[in-house]
Amino acid sequence: MTADEYLYDTEETIRPRELAYGILREPPAPFFSHQVVVLKVARLWTAHVEPRNLGSVAVSPVDVVLDRERDLIVQPDVLFIAADRLSIIRGQVWGAPDLVAEVLSPGTRAHDRGEKLQWYRQYGVRECWLVDAAAETVTIVDFTGGEPVERAAHGIASLRSSVLPALHASAFGLFA
Repeated sequence: MTADEYLYDTEETIRPRELAYGILREPPAPFFSHQVVVLKVARLWTAHVEPRNLGSVAVSPVDVVLDRERDLIVQPDVLFIAADRLSIIRGQVWGAPDLVAEVLSPGTRAHDRGEKLQWYRQYGVRECWLVDAAAETVTIVDFTGGEPVERAAHGIASLRSSVLPALHASAFGLFA
């Protein structure tokens, strides 16, 4: 399937899906507990972003077109786009968000930590939060330097974001 077929010839849906180099992937809907954590991440980011007019936060399902020519479209669980880049939002998101979060599930863990994380790095996402509710850990993968840097936070440890440096929160708050 091409990106154009995916975007213009398929029905709008609230089901999760992505197009990976022309192959349509439609995993089952996430568990309730997964969505609770997605909402907590989105609320945390939104509470920080909106009063400061830093940009915009959205939750899945929102199509992010990373590479139209190579038919690569993803749906991060949560995404943030900085104010100076809001022009990439045109119906869908056309380009890499500044910050994404993936809440890891048993069925998506390997994909989110592997191939999808590499796509985020390759196409210019500045930072990715891998939120592991089972381990109550947030691994922040910072792509802003030459090589990715991982910072893990558990319990009351601070979540330190390079994209939202003034954000003050602990991992505990996402799992309480």
